[in-house]
Amino acid sequence: MARKKSGDGHGTHYVQLQKNYCFACGKNNPDGMKLRFTYDEERDCFVCRFRLGKRYTGPPGHCHGGIIATILDEAMGKVNKLRHVIAVTSEMTVNYLKPVPLYKPLRVESREEKVEGRQHINVAEILNQKGEVLARSRGLFIAIDPHKMFGKFVER
Repeated sequence: MARKKSGDGHGTHYVQLQKNYCFACGKNNPDGMKLRFTYDEERDCFVCRFRLGKRYTGPPGHCHGGIIATILDEAMGKVNKLRHVIAVTSEMTVNYLKPVPLYKPLRVESREEKVEGRQHINVAEILNQKGEVLARSRGLFIAIDPHKMFGKFVER
């Protein structure tokens, strides 16, 4: 019986994906936060539900402000997927409204505010179980060509 040649069949080819070492969302980063976002079509926003453990401590019993900024930045960055662009954070502002508690159920939501050419303005909020906004951000993201900017760092 003749053997099938490699590549016969559906025409499907396999692509080895890059490992994701992103601190906020990378599943391959053993020290990362491993945040998982979903898109809520009805509300037109990205959502991630999470709890923060002791390793993210800032003030006693509460999250460090840098971690809060990281979560908001990651959430706003996800919004760029809706336009199928890779965009990097150019600037962002964070309003720390109430202390963000450790060990409690939290969620972050993000949405697009405005797009002008390569400039994408997105917003995000961290909320507690009661729906109270604990922190809010607004960010400017610039669409880039990832091959030009990061090509030498990508495994081929």
